[in-house]
Amino acid sequence: MNTCRFPPPWTVEDHNDACFIVKDRAGHALAFVYYEEEPGRQTAANLMTRDEARRIAANIAKLPALLIRPQY
Repeated sequence: MNTCRFPPPWTVEDHNDACFIVKDRAGHALAFVYYEEEPGRQTAANLMTRDEARRIAANIAKLPALLIRPQY
């Protein structure tokens, strides 16, 4: 039996206007992608913009679909 440790689908949630959280079907947090919307703090802390962080989190959430091996 092949069980998946982090079952798909993976989803992305915006958390407190500070980060995006990628979660599996069971609700376990798999990744945190932080961002800063204030330009001065963003530069000082070297953080991503909200849009950059959202795109990265969305791409992480797509990983299970990309790793499925086709059945021949």
